[in-house]
Amino acid sequence: MKAFETLLKESAAAHGQLSMGQVLGVRMAMEGCRRIGIENPGEMPDIQKLIVFVEINRCPADAIAYVTGTSLGRRTLIFMDYGIIAASFVNIETGKAFRLEVKKSARAFAAKKIPPGADPEETEQIEIEVYRQMDTDDLFSIDQVQVDVKACDMPGLPKFKAVCQKCGQIILDKREVMKNDQVLCRACAMGAYYKAVNNP
Repeated sequence: MKAFETLLKESAAAHGQLSMGQVLGVRMAMEGCRRIGIENPGEMPDIQKLIVFVEINRCPADAIAYVTGTSLGRRTLIFMDYGIIAASFVNIETGKAFRLEVKKSARAFAAKKIPPGADPEETEQIEIEVYRQMDTDDLFSIDQVQVDVKACDMPGLPKFKAVCQKCGQIILDKREVMKNDQVLCRACAMGAYYKAVNNP
């Protein structure tokens, strides 16, 4: 695996800026991969062994994706909408998995370093340096976990397909919903996140 500073520089460039979330994500990804025996994430054959469940869709998620080489499209990065700076790293070959979460005490420690009246840019720079230097065990809660990766969530070609009985849309990967004895897509079953607008 590349050195931390190299990965941080590359990840920040890919993300578009250096942020404390980038520092946290790069460090989390490096430690998570180390714990599950992935030495070269993003490269063959290790890329075929790794799935990451990321619990937030902010800067750390981009850093984790960059370092690990995982992605939504390859189904190796799975987004769990928990709003927590945490991720679980799973070696699907061995079943070994670890979840890393930023400790509340680490955040409190960083907050104490910020002088009163500091502007957002100064605050960000202080957090970046604190999280860069903090010991891994002080920065993260690290737990060995069990993650049951379902067949419908595994990488590779879709194994499961259904057709919505209301709109006719093809639904992949067992994301269909049974409602009133009908197979429905989630938009038909629960309402969509979008609203159709009639174009003139």
